[in-house]
Amino acid sequence: MFTERFLRDKRGVSLELAERQRLERAISEVLTLEPRTTIARAGERLHQSTLLIEGIMSRYIDDRNGLRQLVAVHVPGDFVDLHAFPLQTLDHDVATMTAATVAIVPHAELETITLEMPALARKLWFATLIDASIHRAWLFRLGRLDAVGRVAHFLAEINARLVSAGLSDGRRFALGITQADLAEICGLTNVHVNRVMRQLREERLCVFRSSLVEILKPEALAARGQFDPSYLYIDDRTHASLSSHPRSALS
Repeated sequence: MFTERFLRDKRGVSLELAERQRLERAISEVLTLEPRTTIARAGERLHQSTLLIEGIMSRYIDDRNGLRQLVAVHVPGDFVDLHAFPLQTLDHDVATMTAATVAIVPHAELETITLEMPALARKLWFATLIDASIHRAWLFRLGRLDAVGRVAHFLAEINARLVSAGLSDGRRFALGITQADLAEICGLTNVHVNRVMRQLREERLCVFRSSLVEILKPEALAARGQFDPSYLYIDDRTHASLSSHPRSALS
């Protein structure tokens, strides 16, 4: 199934077989895209949303000098621009970071699902709320953490999300992005990211080499980045294996 990773391993929310089958039927086509392919531009009217099957995608905003600020990174199983369904236009661009396979879901199909399967519609809404939760964590990371903390937090987060998608064993995973991408994600310069990665390697917390991330001390990396996976709403068993400290009473 193309949708097998969507809402996989989420706390309190899972798709019934009939719901997953309905979502599969909503897919109009499956596309294979090259790296750095823009699939949606800010301000353009959209009539479809994109489910990421394989690869890494991003949402980003360009400044007036043409420099990007990444505002979201998506992994397999994410509905990248599901919020385009009610909004119709986006305030940011959407593009692949690596080669990617995506499933296209027309908004007309989502409208039908909303009317015919309200329980599934609420689960789609849940997915967009997870995006918002991640966005708040990104604001915290950029606003309150130092350079090492920003990179540590992002790597701990992406590891947790890939564990949830069944694409990381909790210590090793493929991440086909560049050091320049990591700089844009963390609001740093390429040179600064290079120094940070050297420090993480020397402290034996994490090694990122040849698109492979190896987390040597998961709890220490999470602690360095003040990372608490509660905002990802992943399954409690996965949560327990990733968290460096007890979950907040508010989670």
